[in-house]
Amino acid sequence: MMNLKKPEFWNLEKPNIFAYLLLPIAFLIQLINFFKIKLKKEQLKIKTICVGNIYIGGTGKTSLSIKINEILKKKNIKSCFVRKFYKNQIDEQKLLQSHGKLFLSQKRLHAINQAASDNYEVAILDDGLQDFSLDCDLEIVCFNSHNWIGNGLTIPAGPLRESLNNLKKYQNIAINGNEENLDVIKKNILEINPEINIYVGKYVPMNLNEFDKKSKYLAFSGIGNHQTFISMLQDYGLNICKNLEFPDHYIYKNKDINKILNISDEMDYKIITTEKDFLRLNNEKIDKIKYIKSDLQITDEEKLIGSILKNR
Repeated sequence: MMNLKKPEFWNLEKPNIFAYLLLPIAFLIQLINFFKIKLKKEQLKIKTICVGNIYIGGTGKTSLSIKINEILKKKNIKSCFVRKFYKNQIDEQKLLQSHGKLFLSQKRLHAINQAASDNYEVAILDDGLQDFSLDCDLEIVCFNSHNWIGNGLTIPAGPLRESLNNLKKYQNIAINGNEENLDVIKKNILEINPEINIYVGKYVPMNLNEFDKKSKYLAFSGIGNHQTFISMLQDYGLNICKNLEFPDHYIYKNKDINKILNISDEMDYKIITTEKDFLRLNNEKIDKIKYIKSDLQITDEEKLIGSILKNR
């Protein structure tokens, strides 16, 4: 997988001419996926929770997977993470490994079977909603409250992997972010599927005491929800004077870090980034860069716990 920055027209409120020109390809991709859905699904040897999305990137899948693992641990349920291996997603793999056992494989099925062999009770799949070979016990579709569905079209005309109407086949949705646009988003979802369960996740910084609110900051990230990161910092009182956005899962080069450090020196800004971005840095001067740890807090956690335990 390549590190590509999403086209700006994907997140316009309405499709533009570029989106309409790409519609024939989008229809073809959705037709191919329709026939893939008909393929025989594998019988899994372990209970599985799939945390996925239909909007490409930056929906809080990993944060929610970590939260679900915490919930299961508190219930004394032996759970683990499962991911398909991608070389350019080492940051998310390291983050999951810091919170529990992670099984990685080129095929998710192999990782799930390994978890079953090691006597885990529940496998939490971080991504995999469009892996049509799997039949998971519980599926949760994640959205970001800032990005929502962009222009509402499927790739490559828009940022959706599936048509929004496919929400009819799902039972659980998580809206993660800083609680923007919640009423409108919930209304749109319930018009498609009135029976669906909706959970709301809010990002909360965990090490805010390490940062001086009187200082000026340069913030940078290469994640799928850069604006959500920036607005979280601002909501909690940090003075973000400049921010730099890189493509999702971006591998930083020395010249990138040197540019950030030079701006910091010239403007007398302190530097802040995300934990995932910090895990991707490989530079001798990273001691000048601090990262914010964040936790995804579920406002209706008891309801989520009920859904998880019901599907064990």
